[in-house]
Amino acid sequence: MLSGAVLIWLIVIGLALYAIGTKRTYDPHAMRRIIIGGGAVFPTLVLTGLLAYGLSMMPDLQRPAPEGSVTVRVAGVRWWWRIRYMNSSPAPGSEESDSLARGSVAFEAANEIVLPVGEPIEFKLTSEDVIHSFWIPSLGGKMDMVPGRETRLKLRPLELGTYRGVCAEYCGEAHAQMSFIVKVVEREEFDRWFEQQRKPAVISNARQAAGLKLFLAYGCGACHTIRGTEARGVVAPELTHVGSRASLAAGWLPNDMEHFHQWLKETKSLKPGVEMPEFSSLSDEDALLLAEFLEGLK
Repeated sequence: MLSGAVLIWLIVIGLALYAIGTKRTYDPHAMRRIIIGGGAVFPTLVLTGLLAYGLSMMPDLQRPAPEGSVTVRVAGVRWWWRIRYMNSSPAPGSEESDSLARGSVAFEAANEIVLPVGEPIEFKLTSEDVIHSFWIPSLGGKMDMVPGRETRLKLRPLELGTYRGVCAEYCGEAHAQMSFIVKVVEREEFDRWFEQQRKPAVISNARQAAGLKLFLAYGCGACHTIRGTEARGVVAPELTHVGSRASLAAGWLPNDMEHFHQWLKETKSLKPGVEMPEFSSLSDEDALLLAEFLEGLK
């Protein structure tokens, strides 16, 4: 495609320079040949060739990732991302239960994706409300997320690093604040992270237990899930390991106690349109306890 574009550019610029530097009498027959040949025949031939070349790549682009590849289901939600990692095929002769068969959900997360470097990845994309568009500019093209449909995007991250993903389709009030983090790591690190994410939350001390009690008392568990506790809501982002993520509020805030506290008390002013209620009536003591509890969910 680049070669075709460069060729056309060189020809057009060359003709322009030739016309500027040459004094010739007007010849209507020559002009007609230039207009028909250069304006109709040449573009038709070149664009037909480029179209045929582009279409020849479609089967490979549409082909699913190889069996056993990392598969991630992503749902766009106003204004955050529901991330579900799927289980790979069990190894031949393994004793894994049916619940771990390929196609079942290994765990759910939110607003952060971790990928192994150099391996094919398949994203299966949908939306829970309006049309969104999934885009990691440094890693691959964008793909629309349409309610009631599943679209697919296949890519292979080639370099280690942390990348920013965004919604590339205007979806409402907080569209510009709907981003996510993508970390590309070595396979060994990915496997450790994957196994850690599958584990339930650990309530390790009395202060954490008090934070969980407060979390449930304020009704947060009706919307959020924290695996291993009574919080089993399915509407809002999954929080089992929220303290280990790089950001809060779909890439909008740093992940630390200060911003947890701010998010709980000033939700609407920080992210207009968000559906989470604002707990402005929380005492500073309770807000700090909740912030400490959530930040500790590693």
